[in-house]
Amino acid sequence: MLLAIDIGNTHTVFGIYRNAKLIDGVGISSVVPNLTDVFSVMARKYFGVEPLIISSSLNLGIKINYDDPNSVGADRICNAVAGFATFGGPLIIIDFGTATTYDVVSAIGDYLGGVIAPGVETSAVDLHRRAAMLPKIELHFPKTIVGRDTVSAMQAGILFGAVDAMEGMVGRIQKELQKSGEKKATVIATGGFSQLMAGHSTTIAKSVPSLVLDGVRLIYEKTHHLSARRKA
Repeated sequence: MLLAIDIGNTHTVFGIYRNAKLIDGVGISSVVPNLTDVFSVMARKYFGVEPLIISSSLNLGIKINYDDPNSVGADRICNAVAGFATFGGPLIIIDFGTATTYDVVSAIGDYLGGVIAPGVETSAVDLHRRAAMLPKIELHFPKTIVGRDTVSAMQAGILFGAVDAMEGMVGRIQKELQKSGEKKATVIATGGFSQLMAGHSTTIAKSVPSLVLDGVRLIYEKTHHLSARRKA
């Protein structure tokens, strides 16, 4: 069994995988260094195992074409690994979390880079904090684009605005990929708001909310397999 942990800025998500060839283990994808230490201690204390911390220094099975590979977030690495393993390439993987990230994977599986933008929840919270008269809102799409009250007007601006921004960004990325000789990329959504956003977009081909956890599993299995081969 494998306990996969995705530590994000807003939420921490756990996934349990069972595989007959897999020993008990813990894999951690984290973008919050302080919490990485906390969960590492937990793995050692309660499970008696040394956790695998996802980073670019591991043998990932993909090449990271980034000026500083160590600066690529573990969640983005996991998305790229799992996305390519599941769908092939080229890919544009959009992670709707605290930030909305776009990760681009080539036809042969190279991680080409990406884009980072404010997430929909971040935008809503910041708007409420900075504007004294604007309330906290629940994030769901209003029935009409033209709001007839403050809440629906904010929902329309944040959510429909995010969809339009996402589709525009995807269009720009697709053009850049085509200029470099890549074919049109498949667009995959993940993250806490992926299903909500995918339901209002014709650009997103599929929503896979567990993609980071799937990436933790794949990287753990590859690392464990290589380690077992060395010991043999």
